[in-house]
Amino acid sequence: MKKPFVSDLINEQTVTTFFLVHAKELRNTREGKPYLRLELGDRTGTVEARMWTKFETVDVARDDFIKVEARVELYRDRPQLALIQLRKAKPDEIELVDYLPHTKQDVEKMWAELLQHSASIHNPWLHKLVGLILNDPSVAARFKKAPAAKTMHHAYIGGLLEHVVGLCGLAKHVAAHYPELDIDLLLTAAMLHDVGKLDELCYERAIGYTTHGQLLGHIVMELETVLRAMDKIPGFPPELKTVVQHLLISHHGEYEFGSPKLPMIREALVFHYLDDLDSKMAATRAALATESGDEDWSAYSGALQRKFLRLDRYLKNDSAPAAEAASNSAAEKPGQGS
Repeated sequence: MKKPFVSDLINEQTVTTFFLVHAKELRNTREGKPYLRLELGDRTGTVEARMWTKFETVDVARDDFIKVEARVELYRDRPQLALIQLRKAKPDEIELVDYLPHTKQDVEKMWAELLQHSASIHNPWLHKLVGLILNDPSVAARFKKAPAAKTMHHAYIGGLLEHVVGLCGLAKHVAAHYPELDIDLLLTAAMLHDVGKLDELCYERAIGYTTHGQLLGHIVMELETVLRAMDKIPGFPPELKTVVQHLLISHHGEYEFGSPKLPMIREALVFHYLDDLDSKMAATRAALATESGDEDWSAYSGALQRKFLRLDRYLKNDSAPAAEAASNSAAEKPGQGS
């Protein structure tokens, strides 16, 4: 296992470690001085790195593993690396598990739970549709590994499965509270709304986008996948096909977020908010899990454009004087009555 990771970097230390190159570019300072900028990463995050001298002969590219010697500096309250020297890493120096973040949940357990949710769908057409897609061996293998996004939420191996299983659970809770909702439609939306990400994202070394994914996006891609599956089911009702299509293309909820249509079916509206809630909670969780150097505040969340108060620490700090005052008050009471 490599050390240190991005999350271990401390200001003013010199480190020798391995990273995956996420981005590489030559830039110029305002004075016109050229330098090399790299974005380096491992399973704990990414860090910007700059090399000011002797970079002209550096032969590394995006998705290369490299070994670096660097000085850690703070820039706008974030660690940054001043590279002293670097080279490509040798294959026997690299363990892939160090470079891609992974769900903390048991993948096989989550997959079994997803299949249970699929089996609970009563509508025969939706039951066949979801089963046809999930029981495809190539889909199942990728579904167990795929992230749900590059950076926004559940951006780690197994993240898509974790997100979808969570949405199925939320759907059942909400449908129990609002009995007018069709739980079969909500479960179908939960299981299929991001199936396009199996082809949109690549995640062999770093999480990124395929060329196909860059050009089309997961909504278009999953619409094609689901339409092909529906066409394989003889007699699939055309009206239900339209409803499923609407659930898929409206799940982002707003035009500005890439949704071709606004949700115009109550299940589509509810599902959009469930998807949005689960995504935002995951982004909040990720921010709070990242140390920021401030005891009471999380790291800044680019996805949500804010920091979050570490409420447990804040209330613990605030409760200590109050507890002491209460204890002193209780100790004084016997004397007051004598």
